[in-house]
Amino acid sequence: MTVAADAQTIINVSRLRNKFGVQVVHDQLDFSVRRGEVMGIVGGSGTGKSVLMRTIIGLNRPSSGLIEVFGKDTSKLSPRESRALQARWGVLFQDGALFSSLTVAQNIEAPIKEHTKLSKALRQELVDVKVSMVGLPADAANKYPSELSGGMRKRAGLARALALDAEIVFLDEPTAGLDPIGAAKFDELILELQATLGLTVVMVTHDLDSLHAICDRVSVLLDKKVKVGTIAELIREPDPWIEEYFKGPRGRAAETAKTHTAPHISGAAMAEGATRTAMPEQREAEQI
Repeated sequence: MTVAADAQTIINVSRLRNKFGVQVVHDQLDFSVRRGEVMGIVGGSGTGKSVLMRTIIGLNRPSSGLIEVFGKDTSKLSPRESRALQARWGVLFQDGALFSSLTVAQNIEAPIKEHTKLSKALRQELVDVKVSMVGLPADAANKYPSELSGGMRKRAGLARALALDAEIVFLDEPTAGLDPIGAAKFDELILELQATLGLTVVMVTHDLDSLHAICDRVSVLLDKKVKVGTIAELIREPDPWIEEYFKGPRGRAAETAKTHTAPHISGAAMAEGATRTAMPEQREAEQI
């Protein structure tokens, strides 16, 4: 999907500073996301990819800086206003982060019960819709997370993130741990949902194939700040990390794979031999 350069800014982060003890993770960082785009976030270990996402959604309090979502300064909202704002986005944490003691249906129902006064029957209807929307079989709703494969847990987590008809979806390493075909199908699902629902997607990832396949722009965290652009723009940057990341063997392989596949990834094509290019260790969860 191509987003116009003058599209409305839906997330605006200005002069952000995140500090943990003596360690400064972000310093005067500026970051913005346009409505309807898929924004990837990448960077080396310790650059604060997940911290940036967690700060935007309010799980981490920054040392200083401005965070605006839907034009509202998140630091100036009342508890009630914050809850209303948070209901407009959904989050898929690594490996789904489902409540292990609840079934898939109960996990999806949890935010609906928390933020609405819908009847049990209506909540059940919504759960059924969300389960189908993310491509899970109907019987998965009554299973516990431990009974699901990794890919199914991620889909269940995505269904929960979309339970309240989110306008923004934050994804933290969504394809980490998935096999090549499963990862490609998950990319395809994100694209389909983004196009159908008009979602804005912010995705922390190391998966070069995902970056090439579904991201409109990519934000690279470097030196406590960020460089943003399309992949074509970023590869012209003289920074050594960017050059190694996008122009290295895996970066070239991802670009070649994109060139030889359709805009929407084909699971059949993946089965015929296309491979994911991000190293497994790159996909591992990072605290910052």
